Amino acid sequence: MSNEVRSLNEECGVFGVWGAENANYLTYLGLHSLQHRGQEGAGIVANDGQKLRTYRNLGLLTQVFSKPEYLNSLTGNSAIGHVRYSTAGENKIENVQPLLFDFTDSQIALAHNGNLTNAITLKRELEDKGHIFKSSSDSEVLIHLIKISNKKTLKEKMIEALNKIHGGFAYLLLTKDSLMVALDSHGFRPLSIGRLKNGGYVVASETCALDAVGAILVKNVQPGELITISDLGMVVDQWTKKTKLAICSMEFIYFARPDSDILGINVHSARKRMGANLAKEYEVTGDIVVGVPNSSLSAASGYAEESGLPYEMGLIKNQYMGREFIQPTKELREKSVRQKLAAVKGVVCGKRVILVDDSIVRGTTCAYIVQLLRDAGAIEVHLRIASPRFMHPCFYGIDIQEKDELIAAHKSIAEMNQIFGSDSLEFLSEEGLIDAIGLEADAPYSGLDMSYFNGDYPTYLYDYESKK
Repeated sequence: MSNEVRSLNEECGVFGVWGAENANYLTYLGLHSLQHRGQEGAGIVANDGQKLRTYRNLGLLTQVFSKPEYLNSLTGNSAIGHVRYSTAGENKIENVQPLLFDFTDSQIALAHNGNLTNAITLKRELEDKGHIFKSSSDSEVLIHLIKISNKKTLKEKMIEALNKIHGGFAYLLLTKDSLMVALDSHGFRPLSIGRLKNGGYVVASETCALDAVGAILVKNVQPGELITISDLGMVVDQWTKKTKLAICSMEFIYFARPDSDILGINVHSARKRMGANLAKEYEVTGDIVVGVPNSSLSAASGYAEESGLPYEMGLIKNQYMGREFIQPTKELREKSVRQKLAAVKGVVCGKRVILVDDSIVRGTTCAYIVQLLRDAGAIEVHLRIASPRFMHPCFYGIDIQEKDELIAAHKSIAEMNQIFGSDSLEFLSEEGLIDAIGLEADAPYSGLDMSYFNGDYPTYLYDYESKK
């Protein structure tokens, strides 16, 4: 169920700085705000104008930079950073980003958020030509394509390389002369640029990271854009004109922090509207509304407001147990839930509870949470999900690439309701979700990637087509 217990993961967050003192510390602060996007590894590459230096390791940001000297050694006025969860490539230090490449004539550092759908094919072609990959992640492919390009400038090489890759990507590339920013042709992942008071630039996966370093939003990066930031300022180019906005709807539903704005839409407000639309679509008699902490609390408050029922804290999360304790097996996951969540007996006892969650993916802990409320004395538990049924895999940057993992793909609503032990179960409609997010209605796909719910993928899936 909720993000704290079900182990659905976005694979990473990226952050970059150009033209600011203490770029290493600003990057650290920015990454700290993006920690929810990846907890397996973290790293920073800093540029002092002469040389790029890096430090990276497995673990949470505070674990990676546990000693002051690790961060202090990364001097310079520009830097990029990355927090990682693996969707492609194993959880090994070789895959922790940013990746730093030392060539005879230059250095390039790369940070990538997303997942390429033709990386396997490209890797095979490159390896056949003698290329050796340092990592097993798909992020490295871009650098190899840049190096084999016969174009003259790095920008021209980038444009040629970007036109060979497919899928979801938000790239930051750092050299001693510039910070380059590229977004895929559908804008699957959010990416924003801000300005610091001293005039320096900041790039981040979410606007909450801009806020963390005191930067003012100046631009949401658009699909197909290639942006070069240097001491000369910011130059915006297009690496392709074939664009069609289809930003990941799960960013609004679940991944992004509530205080972030995506394309000008506040995430908390969108989630409240999801909850309100859910209340309009499926009325049920109840006494209190309870949200699963933490990502479902916004939707639960919207549901309560619309239904006129009191919004209560019926579940409490143990704030001192990090996500790194999420376990790979069902049995261990359920034990993990017992440590993470507790029902508030004094609130739910004798009540008909409407339990609001943001989404159901694997569904492995739903039954446990419903039982938790019943054991605390709830006389009814009505489960309401503030998104449509998650029935299709994602190939653009979420770690769900097998249909078998998705309970809604092979169980009906009635069957899931029985499995979970809830008195009723309903999901928000696709129309209700689109309305709640509120991107331009005439945009293709309403500007959203809704493929998780309807299987209508915005792109051809290349290496993953057989898994569709």
